Amino acid sequence: MLNSNTATLVACPTCQTKTPWSKENIDRPFCSPRCKLIDLGAWASESYAIPQQTSEEDEIFSEDLVIDPNKSFL
Repeated sequence: MLNSNTATLVACPTCQTKTPWSKENIDRPFCSPRCKLIDLGAWASESYAIPQQTSEEDEIFSEDLVIDPNKSFL
């Protein structure tokens, strides 16, 4: 049986430092606010991306997405 006072240690996604997964660690799963901001910056700069597969259907309907410069949206 696990001791309820023992916090589980997880690796920080940014620097891999072992950090406690507990209510006291407000930056979890990160070890610090700095690592949290580094990760946020990577998402904002689009360094992370979810892989996407293209299909024939995407090619067919992509023509519908062309913006007509003469059309007003207001």
